[in-house]
Amino acid sequence: MRQVHGIMASTLSVFTLLLIQGCAITGWWGSESGHEESGQAELIKEPAIKEIPPDDGQLTDSRTSLGMQSELLSRNATGLSDGTLSDVLFDFDQVTIQMAAMRVLEVDAKQLQQDRVAGLLLEGRGDEFGTSTYNLVLGERRAKNVKSYLQELGIFIDVRTTSYGKDRPLCFEYTNECRQRNRSVHFVVK
Repeated sequence: MRQVHGIMASTLSVFTLLLIQGCAITGWWGSESGHEESGQAELIKEPAIKEIPPDDGQLTDSRTSLGMQSELLSRNATGLSDGTLSDVLFDFDQVTIQMAAMRVLEVDAKQLQQDRVAGLLLEGRGDEFGTSTYNLVLGERRAKNVKSYLQELGIFIDVRTTSYGKDRPLCFEYTNECRQRNRSVHFVVK
């Protein structure tokens, strides 16, 4: 009887271990959002931003000094001499490519093919709302979605993605137009 009890205890231990490993692999308890991307569990455990806070009248018109703005603008250049690639804009707190952005991407894809571009860096960004970490993840998801859509359009070049979140803005003012410009994916030709 002790031998049967020992076998049942060993079997139960193995089953429990397999169940725990299976849950860890599938992300059963590792993801608040209930989904995974590319086999990795969600790393950000903060709620999505639900609304845009009202403008603060005490803010200055610019977010950075003139010297820093000049440096960031030079870093943000597309790499094409005529600067014909357009940024892909996103709605507030969204990663879905809208119809207007799809048309922009189709024009950009034609330009990339025409110029025979071999390498591209897609820089995802967010506006100043939310934490830096949240915006880094948001920017990376935006960049990956743009990369996927470019591949659907037949662009099979070396495309890399990165995210600057809210920490390296394209626009420096506290206006809705500027915030919209920062909720984007920016093209840099390599």
